Amino acid sequence: MSRDKENESLTLLGERNTKYPGSYDPSVLETFENKHPDRDYFVKFNCPEFTSLCPITGQPDFATIYISYVPRVKMVESKSLKLYLFSFRNHGDFHEDCVNIIMNDLIKLMEPSYIEVWGKFLPRGGISIDPYCNYGRPGTKWEQVAWERLSHHDLYPEKVDNR
Repeated sequence: MSRDKENESLTLLGERNTKYPGSYDPSVLETFENKHPDRDYFVKFNCPEFTSLCPITGQPDFATIYISYVPRVKMVESKSLKLYLFSFRNHGDFHEDCVNIIMNDLIKLMEPSYIEVWGKFLPRGGISIDPYCNYGRPGTKWEQVAWERLSHHDLYPEKVDNR
């Protein structure tokens, strides 16, 4: 199969006139085929410019969002992920909701073996919130990995001096 035929479902990659979503929009997410489905490996995305809105005050919240996943058949295309994360800019939800929504949308999109999403939000009102969620495909070794990572998550908290 030619490269062009193989990637014909990717409509955003290479598009020069990118249109940024004005509101939360998981429909912008696109996938491509994992060329190494016989191997477990992690893919990690870091989004240091994530913004959303407080659902009560409407004030902006800023975070770095970390997404790590072990693909199966499908993988998320990075430009579509960037546009998807940008779509939270005018979306009002609590920090904990944002990371869970992101994870749920990516599970629905890709059906990964494993995924985790960690939001490290900048302080507002003198406190920062760092929600973490994960998922391991039920009935696989990744279900146990998810429990282990969750139950041991952040046992050694970082020194927070960069926020």
